[in-house]
Amino acid sequence: MATLLHRGVPVHSIGDLPPVGSTLPAFTLTGSDMEDFGPEVAAGRRIVLNIFPSVDTGVCAMSVRRFNELAAGLADTVVLCVSADLPYAQARFCGAEGIGNVVMGSSFRSGFGEAFGVTQVDGRNRGLLTRAVVVADADGTVLYTEHVENISTEPDYDAALAALA
Repeated sequence: MATLLHRGVPVHSIGDLPPVGSTLPAFTLTGSDMEDFGPEVAAGRRIVLNIFPSVDTGVCAMSVRRFNELAAGLADTVVLCVSADLPYAQARFCGAEGIGNVVMGSSFRSGFGEAFGVTQVDGRNRGLLTRAVVVADADGTVLYTEHVENISTEPDYDAALAALA
């Protein structure tokens, strides 16, 4: 269990991120077409998981925009943006913002948050995901993790990209 801050108030996650060197946990997410998918979305490519509470908040929206920009220059890499938002909300946001370089995935009907240790178990946003980044190589080995201590701030984009170098 990680202790994080949301607007200065301590909140807790259901567990811990997968450790560096471990295998990426199996997961299921739902896409904008309402079809479920898992790690096969990367199909032998590296994967960057941008995990956040809701695309309808400023910091979360900024992280999707920034990773969308970064994804355009990443060879053999899939950037997967994950929240508990309904796929309809994710699709609406991406359409309105011109987001097309990332894959959006909703955890609304899966155990993704538990598998990655990122479900908030208390506080006003309990049930939503925390803010985290997980990077894995093409074989699914975790190269980097960041559980953003202050959920109200953006992740360390440079550190996540450095893990891909």
